[in-house]
This record gives sequence, C-alpha cells and structure tokens, in this order.
Amino acid sequence: MSSRWRILPRLPTEHPLNANDYPPLLKQALYNRGIADTDDAELFFSADHRLSHDPWLMPDIEKAVQRIQQGLLRGEKIAVYGDFDVDGICATALMAQGLRMLGADVVSYIPHRLQEGHGLNSHALAELHARGVSLVITADCGISGTAQSRGMHSSRLPPLDMVITDHHLPPTDGLPPAVAIVDPKRTDSRYPLSELAGVGVAFKLLQALLGGLGREDEAGQFLDLVALGTVADLMPLTGENRFLVTAGLEHLRNSHRPGIRELAAQAGLKLEKLDAQDISFALAPRLNAAGRLEHAISAYNLLMTNDDTEAMELAAKLCEQNIQRQRLTSDAMKQAGEQLTLHGVTPVLMVKHPDFAGGILGLIAGRLCDEYYHPAIAMQTGGETVIGSCRSIPEFNITAAISQCAGLLTRFGGHAQAAGFSMPAANLGQFEKHLNEIAAKQLEGLDLRPQIEIDTETRLGELGAGIHALIQKLAPFGAGNAAPVFLSREVFIADYRTMGATGNHLRFKFRQGAALWDAVAFGMGERDVNVQVPLDIVYNLEMDEWNGENRLRLNLLDFANTGTNI
Repeated sequence: MSSRWRILPRLPTEHPLNANDYPPLLKQALYNRGIADTDDAELFFSADHRLSHDPWLMPDIEKAVQRIQQGLLRGEKIAVYGDFDVDGICATALMAQGLRMLGADVVSYIPHRLQEGHGLNSHALAELHARGVSLVITADCGISGTAQSRGMHSSRLPPLDMVITDHHLPPTDGLPPAVAIVDPKRTDSRYPLSELAGVGVAFKLLQALLGGLGREDEAGQFLDLVALGTVADLMPLTGENRFLVTAGLEHLRNSHRPGIRELAAQAGLKLEKLDAQDISFALAPRLNAAGRLEHAISAYNLLMTNDDTEAMELAAKLCEQNIQRQRLTSDAMKQAGEQLTLHGVTPVLMVKHPDFAGGILGLIAGRLCDEYYHPAIAMQTGGETVIGSCRSIPEFNITAAISQCAGLLTRFGGHAQAAGFSMPAANLGQFEKHLNEIAAKQLEGLDLRPQIEIDTETRLGELGAGIHALIQKLAPFGAGNAAPVFLSREVFIADYRTMGATGNHLRFKFRQGAALWDAVAFGMGERDVNVQVPLDIVYNLEMDEWNGENRLRLNLLDFANTGTNI
C-alpha cells in the first residue's frame, strides 16, 4: 500500500534556531520536533535530569508514601500486583526490588494472561490475603479494576489496603476504592507528563519513597527497567521519557542483571551498543513471549535473578517461546488472510477462530491494522466466551468505539489505538454489526492510507559523510520521536533485486548525479518496479553492519514513480 506523504513545514527564516550554527538539516529536524530555541535544543540533546519532574506532583503520592512507610514500619507483608506485558513485568520488578531494598517483606503476583486476564481479580486478591498480605501495590494495572476491587472489599475477608499505580485512563464511572491512586492520567493530576509508562509511574513512586528517606539518588539503579518498559509500551520518547530512556539505555549497556546480559547475547545483540530499536525488535518480543504462551512469571524471574545459570536457562526458554510465538502468528495470519479474502474488507477488520491462541490476538490485529490500514480485531471463539484484542489507526479511537457496545461486553478496556474485551459468544453477531456501523460512520470519506511525515527534501549528494553522527544526536528514536525521514526526487535505479528467503524484500542501488547509494526496502518485495523510470523515494538512514564493516545505507519507507505521489 502506498502511503500519503506529507513534507513538514520549513523552518522559518526568523526562527530563533537560525541564530545558532547547527547544520541546516539538524535545525530543520529540531524545528519539526517542536524545539523552540537554542536552550530547548541544548536540553533536547543532553536529555538529562532537567527533563525529570517532581514525583510529589503525582496525584495521591503523599497518601501512597505514607501507607507504604507505615507498612514498612509494621513489618507488613506487601504484595506487588503487576501486569503480564513487558511494561507490567518491569514495573513489578522495579517496585519489588525497591521495596526489598527498604527492608520490606514482599511477594509479587502477575496474573495469567489467558486464565485471569488484565488487571485485578478477586480470586488473586483473596489468595494474597490468605498468604498474610495486608497491603497490595499495583504496577501498570488497577485503575480499571473497579468491579474486582469492590468485590474484594465486599467479601467476608478483611479488606486489603490498596495502593494503585497505573498509567491507563481512569474509568468514567468513578475511581476504584483504594488508599491511593497514583496515575498521571487522572483528571485532577498536576503532573506535567501524562504519558509515562506503567513502569515510569512506579519509578516516580519509588523516587518519592526514597526521597522521603534522603536516598533519592538510589532510584537511578532501576532506570534500566524504566527504559525497557517505556520503549516496549510505545510511550512517546519526548520530555521526561526521553531522559528516562536515555539514562536507562546507559544502564542497560552496562547491565548488572545476568538475565538482561544473557537475553541480549542469545538475541545476537551487542549489549554495549544497545539502542531503543533493539528493545523494540529483540528484547521486548522475547520478554513478552512468556506471557503470550505460558506465564509471564518466567520473564519476571529473568529480570530478578542474580544467578548466571538460571539466567541462561530462562533466556533460552524465552527465545524458544518467541520462535513458537512467531510460528503461531504466521499460521494465524494465513487463516486471517483467507477470512478477509472470503468476506472482504469491512470498516473494522474482524477475524476469528477457535484455534487462535489468546496470547497472540493482539499481534494478529496489529499486523492486519498495519497491512490494511483499518481498525482490526482478532478473536478467539469456540466456547461460551469470546475474547478479543483490537488495534486501530489514529483516525479511529477503538476503545471509545467498543465502549458504545458496552452492553454486549463482559469486560473491556484499553487505549485509543489498542484495546481488549470479552463477551458472551451469543453477542458476537450483534457486536460485529454495531461496531462496523460506528466505524463506517466515523471513517466515511477519509483517505485510509498511512501517512509518512517527511522532515526535509534533499538530494542524495547532500548526504555527507557525517550525516549519521548528526542524526544520532536526536536519538533515542521511537514513538513520538521517529528517526528523521528524507525525500529525494527523481532518483535512478542502477541495480535492483529481491532478497530474503521468500523474496519479500528489495535491494537497490540508486544513482542521482554523481551520488551512488545502497538501499533496502523491507516487506516491499511484491511492489512493481520499473527500472527504466526514475523514482521519488522516502527513507531514513541506517548503519548496516556486515562482516565487521559499517556502511551507511538508505532504509526505504516508501517509493513511487517520480511525480505520482506528492
């Protein structure tokens, strides 16, 4: 699918950034990222602690700290109740290790993705109470656990005190009962950044705890976990998140955790060169594989262990599970493609099958959403209950849409572009019909193609030898801070061939004037290419390491015959 190309506005001549001697390319990239002046640019480059905010601005932070301090003084057994994705696992590990550092008696609980689902559940809370727990601190969950926590409070058991740390949107029907609810997305929050990851919120609580004891500097040792969870959960790498991830990457590159070192080694990564993309495409999928196929506790144990042998065994298990996850996803995508071929493309793509593994439903929906640029839902059917996972495009808030079907659902929740739900199987037909009607109305008349925002237009000959080092000043790259994107027009193909075992990638050699560049186009093997016609190409730059040599090449994001797109 060809994308829509949008060249971002040029840096105005009178803009304050023009007062410095940065290269034009860098000034344009900074302007595109909302940098107002040279002082802002210096802070963006340094990405240091000045971007961090006071944890005491978080809602209910004083109540949370007081209750936890009380638990520490009384010697209470404290449970950290986390989520099963990378963000939740990291948040759980951070909070558990931080509390143990303060002398707490801590147990950790991560629910089973398929058997228990996301968030708090009354059975788990009852089990924790039976084990002597009197205080539960949630990590990356709990804000939408109203029914579960109320159910616990209404049981015959003495109520557990609850401190909730979360980053999801609070429910519209009121906050759950708890001693404290630390969530920057609360409407009464004074915290400057609402887009912290769950592990980021847990980190701010630990900062406040340690700060109250004059030990705030000790929180820095957990920044590796903050970076892992923040990148894996696709939080925007701007503002405070930029500092947290930049500092966290340094900790990861010099990791003291045997599990991280071993997982990186088995993934073929050079830990000393680790970047945000390595988290996204290598570490996070392996850590997530445990919860998708069995139980996320093995990924949690990998982060917690200090034993090299255990780390090696756990890392090997996660890598094997990741291979299995890839195979299951590939098989499911074939089945999904057959369903769409049979039924056609609807406003919301919905695929379902009894054999779809519950742990990969989000991956199926995500791939369909990317391939077709439509909201997509993958569902596991076959029993009395249907479970589903949703992914969406910026033009369609999937959680708001399924909330209009709340009467048909047993449970639901999520973000604007990702959600999950369960419902009685008898309601499936009505749900599909109603949701497609909602989407058809909202998406009517829209150009449903992904949009690529282009930083600047340039000729290949203008990309000098120092361009890569210049671009790296803008890193780390990820959500909210993509690597700079360039457009070059009327580029000629000097060489072209497919690559990969199935030929689904392309390799080019481009010529423009005297400039000659290698380029790759991943996933575009089926695109039509006429070597006699010049192309307009959209790309970013990447360093290709092969046989011990580093060579800069173009990573194509899209291409079109000259003059046919913009």
